[in-house]
Amino acid sequence: MRRLADRLGSGVMSLYWHVDNKEDVFDLALDAVLEYRGSPQTVQSQDWRGEVVHMLEDWRASMLRHPWSASLLPRRALGPNILSRLELLSKTLSRAGVADADLNVAIWSLWNYVMGATITRAGFDLSDDDRAAAQKRLEHLSERYPTIERCRLLLDDDWDGAFRKGLGFLLDGLSPK
Repeated sequence: MRRLADRLGSGVMSLYWHVDNKEDVFDLALDAVLEYRGSPQTVQSQDWRGEVVHMLEDWRASMLRHPWSASLLPRRALGPNILSRLELLSKTLSRAGVADADLNVAIWSLWNYVMGATITRAGFDLSDDDRAAAQKRLEHLSERYPTIERCRLLLDDDWDGAFRKGLGFLLDGLSPK
């Protein structure tokens, strides 16, 4: 709280006029990060997949700009911004034909995908040289790990492309048959 007060140019005790404790600060900060700045849905698009991809890419990008947010989200109260995101996602999936009985599973599957991809990306910060050295070591172990060596897994740094393609795999499973 002292560092926050210093950064804001106020006294520590002044902060308590606005929040009860440090946990409230975390809740407010996290909710501010998760505000969706996408276009409001005044006209219902026929491209539900495009809408979902845009929403989830925006969510991931917001958290990557603030890497602390992804690890904090599962432990915090859900504020109005994340609830608005979840409502918009639910509404879009429902309109796309996802049955109410499957809607929660769809939401949590997409949530888990976004959170996992974000935490992995934020925490996996190897230099190009480190990745190349790790791939080189893997070449010497290709008898034991032939598939990941052949696919050059450790050199793949297309995080955004992998996120989008993986999201496509998930959305394929949600598409109406």
